[in-house]
Amino acid sequence: MIFEGFALERVDVGEAELRVRYGGEGPPVLLLHGHPRTHATWHKVAPLLAERYTVVCPDLRGYGRSSKPPTTDDHAPYSKRAMARDCVALMRALGHERFAVAGHDRGGYVATRIALDHPDAVAALVAMDVVPIGEALARCDAKFAAAWWHWFFFGQTAKPAERIINADPDAWYKATDAHMEPEAWADYQAAIHDPDTVHAMLEDYRAGLGIDRAHDDADRAAGRVVTAPTLLVWAAQDDMHYLYGDPLEIWRTWATDVRDRTIDCGHHIAEEAPHEFADAVIAFLDECGPLDAQPSQPSTL
Repeated sequence: MIFEGFALERVDVGEAELRVRYGGEGPPVLLLHGHPRTHATWHKVAPLLAERYTVVCPDLRGYGRSSKPPTTDDHAPYSKRAMARDCVALMRALGHERFAVAGHDRGGYVATRIALDHPDAVAALVAMDVVPIGEALARCDAKFAAAWWHWFFFGQTAKPAERIINADPDAWYKATDAHMEPEAWADYQAAIHDPDTVHAMLEDYRAGLGIDRAHDDADRAAGRVVTAPTLLVWAAQDDMHYLYGDPLEIWRTWATDVRDRTIDCGHHIAEEAPHEFADAVIAFLDECGPLDAQPSQPSTL
């Protein structure tokens, strides 16, 4: 059984309804999954952190069994700003005004947007295998386009990718259950075989190529940065170093207090190296001090 002792609920956050697991005791930590995962990706990490923290693991809007709001021409309902609002509303509904947040892959972009838009709410940020979207696209070259071509495939609307993916989701995503317990694997399988979920996940990418980049570029122009202590966690067997050289140097231009930790595993850190990741998070949060310390500046949105 995964998430033993955790509650499973659906929470109305205003613009969406999120499926969420939460459990443990202590200061709150929000964990945000990436594509095409659900909150179940944290099934090994959450119990480790729950020994010291209250751990909250939602399905992001559009993903898993959370609701799928109708989209718009600019894809704003699937922007990281919209997802960030969901997450802040969720944590407040659960009684947490201020919290640490860790996000992997697409969830890393959401976590970063929470820290930028709601600095009063974020006590610490853990960004996993990401640099900000605007930064990634500004640095896009032939090497990036060849390695991450799926960003641009997913982003198409004239010839949408849904038809190809839904024809054979297992062949497309090529995931295995090697690092997942059966319940987590079943949850993942249900997500990728649901056409509505696939469409919503691609809307996330379409927002990434447009409105999300615009939000990042506006922050850059205004000189806004993440003021919460920040930990960059990146997988040594993934392509962060190949694409960006030293990703820590990039993050130093986006955050006032940032450090990094490399873990020798592939992209899905929480599934492949849960103990190493949990240890890194705990050590980082210990360095940060009490998570209920007062923020240095108010929310911008």
